[in-house]
Amino acid sequence: MGNKEAYLSQPWLQHYHQDVPQTVAIPEKNLIELFDESAQKYANQSAVIFYGNKISFKQLQDEVNRFATALSQLGVKKGDKVALYLLNSPQYVIAYFAVLKVGGTVTPISPVYTSSEVKHQLTDSNARTIVCQNILYENIAKTGIKLDRVFLTGISDYLPAIRKIIGKSVMRKAFSQFEVPIPKIVEGEGFYQMKELIKKTEPRPIEVTIDPAVDLASLPYTGGTTAQPKGVMLTHRNLIACQTQINASWPIIEEGKEVVLAFLPFYHIYGQVVVMLNTILSGGTMILFTTPDIDEILYAMEKYQASTFLGVPTFFEYLKEYEKTDRVNWKRLKMITCGADTLHKTTLEGWTRRTGSIITEGYGMTETSGVSHVNPLGGSKPGSFGLPLPNVTAAIIDQDTNEFLPVGETGEMILYGPNMMQGYWNRDEDNKNIFLDVDGMRFMKTGDLVRMEESGYFIFYDRAKDLIKYKGYSVFAREIEEVLYKHPQVKAVGVIGVPDPKVGQYIKANVVLNPEARGKISEEDIINYCKENLAHYKVPKICEFRGELPKTDVGKISKRELREEQDEEA
Repeated sequence: MGNKEAYLSQPWLQHYHQDVPQTVAIPEKNLIELFDESAQKYANQSAVIFYGNKISFKQLQDEVNRFATALSQLGVKKGDKVALYLLNSPQYVIAYFAVLKVGGTVTPISPVYTSSEVKHQLTDSNARTIVCQNILYENIAKTGIKLDRVFLTGISDYLPAIRKIIGKSVMRKAFSQFEVPIPKIVEGEGFYQMKELIKKTEPRPIEVTIDPAVDLASLPYTGGTTAQPKGVMLTHRNLIACQTQINASWPIIEEGKEVVLAFLPFYHIYGQVVVMLNTILSGGTMILFTTPDIDEILYAMEKYQASTFLGVPTFFEYLKEYEKTDRVNWKRLKMITCGADTLHKTTLEGWTRRTGSIITEGYGMTETSGVSHVNPLGGSKPGSFGLPLPNVTAAIIDQDTNEFLPVGETGEMILYGPNMMQGYWNRDEDNKNIFLDVDGMRFMKTGDLVRMEESGYFIFYDRAKDLIKYKGYSVFAREIEEVLYKHPQVKAVGVIGVPDPKVGQYIKANVVLNPEARGKISEEDIINYCKENLAHYKVPKICEFRGELPKTDVGKISKRELREEQDEEA
């Protein structure tokens, strides 16, 4: 069997859970059809619980219809890009489905973006309409962009009366790194209060014909950990495919019965698809948090008897040491899932020792509609992000020649399946380089360095752009980071390559120590530790202690910012 055939034969299928099909049929519907079906079927069940305020599917559908009607009456039409600049809230869910109902495309913007980052996304996406948290509007104004329509909403609009007082504390937590903005009453042509529109508009949305395979539902932007964010074109069918594939891979999940903690941000593809869309379209209940307050989350897990828990590595790393973690019976949950970044071995082992439960790791990108791999239930393999979803084919190629590599060798992962994006928005050159035709199948290059074991399990090594070239050696930053994370006094680490004309790149470790170790452990101590545990060419030349490392808004260490900081110092 040749290298290509070894992947196309899909060896991972033999390790699927017995209840997981090898392929699934993707519904020939659009997201609004699925939303309305779910709302009708589970009309009296709670779709969202927001700090005690219960919103039924019937109420949610009514408010979606009212806001969709208002949008169309005010000129939003099929194909328009509508930006959502919102914290997690019922308004996010309402606006998301309302935009889809009028045939528009949602482009989510991170609430912690600066005005320049907001300007880039608004300009690049050509969004002329925005639904905006009132406290965030000042950032819109600073862009200098004149929008056609601005819909403003306050975080307290859906808080129960007894809890409206928490609005300010929620904001302080959400903007922990910034000064809490003060909401301003903005009036004038083109400005509307979302709450008032919903209240006064009859729920009579126009009917729009949507082609699930062609019409874009979402235009999220990549996280920008390695380069300038790019718009990712996701159709209704892309998102429905991913939701269908996820549910097929998790047969333990029951339609209409799950209670899901929704604290992952909805502007991120993980929160948008795996949490919000999957829960709502499956008739589940979201316990919705505007900001991930750990005490609130742990309390809600027991109060509402959450059935699943979806998190990111930094959250699990914190929880495994948190004093109140034991208040939750983690073994009761059907599934505990981790995604969005690498789950380090020390975090996984520490979590299992502390809670007696297993974290199921998965893998996905914005470009894969959120997910492409998950570990099978009952067959989770530590160190692996699992097996491709049903209908997904994965392979490993040489990133320079595009030749298929033998199984077991590390190279760039490519993916094929119905959940893969259509391409990058307005990036023709990037699209020419990212897609690869293989026997009539349109594979997408991920930019991630991965290997597949004979069994079909996939192991992540690094982002291709994070690979360090030192004196002709290829050095994986993650391998050095894994060693450093084993040091008992290392709290966080980010390894980068620094350009050098003599050696290509030298290795620099940016390290955050535990508070009790600061001033007691030197940079030389860390380098000596590396010498004891790594080959000589993998040992960092420089170790720099820092108080914290720059992170993306889902807690992923931003190598791009570390490199930019290094360039500025050079």
